[in-house]
Amino acid sequence: MKRLGVNIDHVATLRNARKSFHPDPLLAAKKVIQLGADSVTIHLREDRRHINDKDLQKIAKDKKIPLNLEMAANMKMLKIALKNKPNFVCLVPEKREEITTEGGLNLKKNKAKIKKIIFKLKKNKIRTSLFINPTLQDVKLAKELNTDCIELHTGKLSELIKFNKNFNIELNKIKKCSKLGYQLGIEIHAGHGMDYKTTKILSKINYIKEFNIGHFIIGESIFYGFKKVIKKFKKISNN
Repeated sequence: MKRLGVNIDHVATLRNARKSFHPDPLLAAKKVIQLGADSVTIHLREDRRHINDKDLQKIAKDKKIPLNLEMAANMKMLKIALKNKPNFVCLVPEKREEITTEGGLNLKKNKAKIKKIIFKLKKNKIRTSLFINPTLQDVKLAKELNTDCIELHTGKLSELIKFNKNFNIELNKIKKCSKLGYQLGIEIHAGHGMDYKTTKILSKINYIKEFNIGHFIIGESIFYGFKKVIKKFKKISNN
């Protein structure tokens, strides 16, 4: 069974549009778990553009919510993670000017720093993941860094599918990386820009154990509700 993680960042985006308290990300986190999601993802960005420190504290405190914290690979964020003790941490690249995460981590450039962060997280019994581009080199580097999981960036694949372009080369990259990661003993996740169609295509890759999807689920739920959307994704993921 493939797991579904729901990213609720854009519940906070909606709240922050009015500089108010509603809708509450904590309530959203509880709701998606009640409705069948396997975990909740939040990204505590440097500029706190959606999720803020108080959101993290409240969600992490509720032990009924399996929490995946996306964060930049730096010592300041490590300190925050160790204080709040989420179940999982996914290290992601971060640029202040970007609208959303634009690519995977540069593992080669940041190898020493990432290895140190992974060591400290694992020492505190926090499962680790690295958000990487689907390249065999990055999968091998991830193994050297001793991460528990990798999350393959599906943004390019999602865009190609969305605009009805040939996506076979990108899909094959993800297939090869998934297989190699599995052979190296790394758990494989996938995420970024995914919708129903992308999920259906990627669900055929047996090595992938978890999908993390946010923007599309939040947007679709405005029209159809969390219950229907989560149920549909769970069904597509495991068909």
